Amino acid sequence: MEKKNIVVAIGRQFGCGAREIGQIVAQELGIAYYDKEVLPEAARESGISPEYLESTDERAPQVFSHLWSSISGYSGGSYYMGDGQEKIFAAQAQVIKQIAEREPCVVVGRCADFLLREHAHVVSVFIHASLDDRVARIIARGDAPDEKSARTLALKKNKLRAAYYNFYTDQRWGDATTYDLCVNATRLGTAATAALIVNYIRTLSPEQ
Repeated sequence: MEKKNIVVAIGRQFGCGAREIGQIVAQELGIAYYDKEVLPEAARESGISPEYLESTDERAPQVFSHLWSSISGYSGGSYYMGDGQEKIFAAQAQVIKQIAEREPCVVVGRCADFLLREHAHVVSVFIHASLDDRVARIIARGDAPDEKSARTLALKKNKLRAAYYNFYTDQRWGDATTYDLCVNATRLGTAATAALIVNYIRTLSPEQ
């Protein structure tokens, strides 16, 4: 049987430090790292401008935005998916699958755990953190100017990510039963959270 590349698929709350954690995990395992790096390839696949693709990244179709509070575990495959999102999602999905076929990697967000459930040896991780911790990080990296706007942004981004994930999969974003491992990064900090994930992966796959 052909050996499949290991893929570490990281879901995350906005502002929890998953980008830095994912980069450390990739470095420690000696594998590639993908976050927004997926977008240029998806733009080429779809013919959609990189700027537009980035502006709609990880967003569910707006036509369904009022449904998210009442629908759980929803998959929109049999429904009309306006605003060109179907084409965008399909392009990203194809690129993520191609990446997983060619090399072991860490992929952050974009339903990678669900997309690759049959295409790679996937270890799915969800990283969360306290709201205070996320607010401080959002301000520190310049995504918001003050605490009030950072809190608003954190809540908004998480709602968008949950809507996107729940729409395109038959799973629940942030639900512990959806992932192999859920970690509170506030408890451990960035470096120790990354180390925990690496140790978990090496326990599952000693060759890593």
